[in-house]
Amino acid sequence: MRAGEGAGRLAFMRTYAELPRLMTMMTGDEKHGPSATSTLDVLWVLYDQVLRVSPDRLDDPGRDRFLLSKGHGPAAYYAVLAAKGFIPESWLAGFGSAGSRLGYHPDRNLVPGVEIASGSLGHGLPLGVGLAHGLIARGLRGVDQKGPRVFVLVGDAELDEGSNNEAIVYAGAIGLPNLVVVAVDNQSSSYGWGPGGIEAHFAVSGWSVTRVSGRDHAALASALGSSVGGPRLVIAAVEGKS
Repeated sequence: MRAGEGAGRLAFMRTYAELPRLMTMMTGDEKHGPSATSTLDVLWVLYDQVLRVSPDRLDDPGRDRFLLSKGHGPAAYYAVLAAKGFIPESWLAGFGSAGSRLGYHPDRNLVPGVEIASGSLGHGLPLGVGLAHGLIARGLRGVDQKGPRVFVLVGDAELDEGSNNEAIVYAGAIGLPNLVVVAVDNQSSSYGWGPGGIEAHFAVSGWSVTRVSGRDHAALASALGSSVGGPRLVIAAVEGKS
């Protein structure tokens, strides 16, 4: 039995309203609560309405891939994975402790459903570009004959990293159609974005851009689920820096 499957069947009945309880099971000074809660709604909408992946499809080549580049506050990610049956709920209480699979940064070798180890800011988007490019090169198709997509969740401050700029320019230049980046914008960037904000930063490189409230589930689902001819950026605006 794959890790998480035993608790997974009942966990599929979890609702968004139960996420705060799951979050409170994780404690400690390194929880990075504000950073985690800023991503909670985006993560829930992705796993509840958008991603074509499930606990019984962890090794399916045609699955969608989700990369948490904003890896410093994974508590919300773990809560959603538990709610959707990828990991047992019982793991949450041991968050960050010796011997726990749930570290302060996610580890793909320890946590079912995690595609990359993250926490070093600026790595997720370049990895996502390479993964999206590779999936197209391999000609992969899912059970519905649609190609798998790659979703990358970044923070607005993380976009200060130079490696992201290279990835943005390259993805736009080759027109990656299967790449979706979600940027949680809570005005945490050290230097700000100037005229046009984050939107202009991506649009000038050939990305389609949509800004929605990071707490509006219907708007997030619509923006994340839509298809365009090239790479897509969805900016999820939330209150409060983290």
